[in-house]
Amino acid sequence: MAHRFDLGRRAGLLLPLSSVRGGAGDLGSYADAGRVSDWLLTAACTLWQLLPFNEVSPGQDSPYAACSSFALEPVYIDLNGVPDLDALAPDEEAELSRLRREPRVDFAHYRRVKRGALARAFRRFMHRERGTDRERAFREFRQEHAPWIEDWALYRALHEERQKSWRDWEPPLRDRDPAALDQARGRLREQIDELCYVQWIADSQWRAGRAEANAKGVKVLGDLPFMVAEDSADVWSFQQFFRFDATVGVPPDAYSAEGQDWGLPVPRWEEMREAGDPWLHQRAERAAELYDAFRVDHVVGLYRTYARPIDKRTPFFIPADEPRQREQGERVLALLGEKAEVLAEDLGTVPNFVRASLAAQEIPGTKVLRWENDRGVPRDMTRFPHVSVAVTGTHDTESLRSWWEGLEDWEREYQLRQPQLARLRGPDEKQFTGETRKALLELAYSASSDALLTPITDALGWKDRMNTPGTVGPHNWTFRLPWSISELFSAAGPVALARELAHLAERYGRKR
Repeated sequence: MAHRFDLGRRAGLLLPLSSVRGGAGDLGSYADAGRVSDWLLTAACTLWQLLPFNEVSPGQDSPYAACSSFALEPVYIDLNGVPDLDALAPDEEAELSRLRREPRVDFAHYRRVKRGALARAFRRFMHRERGTDRERAFREFRQEHAPWIEDWALYRALHEERQKSWRDWEPPLRDRDPAALDQARGRLREQIDELCYVQWIADSQWRAGRAEANAKGVKVLGDLPFMVAEDSADVWSFQQFFRFDATVGVPPDAYSAEGQDWGLPVPRWEEMREAGDPWLHQRAERAAELYDAFRVDHVVGLYRTYARPIDKRTPFFIPADEPRQREQGERVLALLGEKAEVLAEDLGTVPNFVRASLAAQEIPGTKVLRWENDRGVPRDMTRFPHVSVAVTGTHDTESLRSWWEGLEDWEREYQLRQPQLARLRGPDEKQFTGETRKALLELAYSASSDALLTPITDALGWKDRMNTPGTVGPHNWTFRLPWSISELFSAAGPVALARELAHLAERYGRKR
C-alpha cells in the first residue's frame, strides 16, 4: 500500500517557483525555498504546492513538457550560490537586470544567461577542483544517480548535436546499439560531464532549500506527471516499455465531444511489470528524493490508459476490463508511494471504482470547490471526506474571480445559499469584490477535507491564471508575483493576505 498522506488539518498555497521573484526580484530559485517558507508560515500555510520542475524540452515553457522524469530544470539555479562562478559578465548583469523588471517570466532569455554562466563555472570547476573533496562529491553524486543520469546526459548531448527527435536519429543510436553508444559517450564526454555538473548544482541547491523548508515546518508537495513526452530521455532509454502505434488521451466527455489527444506514448504496462518495473521504481525513488509528498497527475490513467491509434481506428483502454484496471492502478500507486506520501488528481471523467479504490488505499482525492455540485447545487463542504484535498482551483482552471463573474444567475443563486456566502447578497452580488474574495476563501477553509490548497492567484483574488489549456503562447506558465521575496514581508498586499489566511486557519482549525 502507498504511504498514507499525513494531512493532519492543514492549509497551503500553490506557488510555483516560476511565480516567485527571488533576490533583487530575480527568477525564483531552489535556494529561495527557506525564505518562501518563512512567508508561508506567516500565513499559517504548512503545505507548499509546486508545479513540476523537471527539465523541460527545448523551446518549451510548460513544466509538463519535460524531457526527463529525473533531471531538474537548470533555470531555477541560483547563480549567486554556485561556488565555481566568480562573477557575471557585464552583458549578463545587464540582461538579468532587464529580466527582473519584466512583468512575466522570459524563460528563453533566463536560460540563455544561466547556461553561459554555468558553462564557465563548469570549466573553472574542472580546472581547479581535481582531487578535491568537491570533485569527490560530484563523482559520488553521479554514482548515486547512475541509473538515470548517464543515459539522460548522453540523450541531451546527442539531441543538442542533432536538433531532432531521437526517433529520427541514425538507427544505431536510435536503437541503442552498445557500440554506437560507447562511441558517442567518448566523443561527447565533455558535454556529458557539463550536463551532469549542472544537475549536481541544481540538486544540491534544491536539497538544501527543501531541508530548510522542512526544518521550519513546511511540507513540500511536488507533482508527478502521468507520462513523459515521446521525445524524452526516459522513452529513448526504456523503448521496450512504450508503444508508438497509438497516443495517450482521454475519452469524450461533457466538455469535449471528440475527447482529447495528448500525443504522449502509450505505456506497455504488462511489459513493465514482467521486467520488474525499473522505470517506475526509479521515478518513485527520485520523487521521494525531491518532495515530502507528491500529487499523481491524471491518476485514472494509471488504472486505465486511453489509447488512440495513429491510424484512427477505434480508441481503447489498457487494460480492457475493470478487475484488471483496478489491480493495475493499485499496484502502480503502491509502487509510486513506496518512499513518499501520495495524493491523487482524480479530476475529469473518473469511474466510481477508481474513487472507491483510492478511498480503500487512503489516498486523498481532489475536491475542486466550484465543481463539487449536483446540477448546480453545491455539495455540503462540511461533509467532504477528511482524507481529501479541497482546492479553489488548479493550475489549469480560470481564476476564482473569473469563475464568479461568469456564473449564470441561477448558479449564483445556489452559491449564495451557502452560509459563508449569504452575506454577499445585494446589488453588487455579481461583482467580485474584496468581500467576495474573503467569503469564498472562508468557504474553502470551512471544508472538512483535512488539506486545503489555494492557488496564489485565487488567494489574491486576481484574474491572472497560470495556464489556459488548449492554447500556446507567452501567456501560459509565465505568471509572476510583482513583489520580491523580501517585499512579501513588507508590502501591503502580501502582508494583509498572510494576516487573513492566518486568521482563517485559526478559525477553522488549520493552524499547525
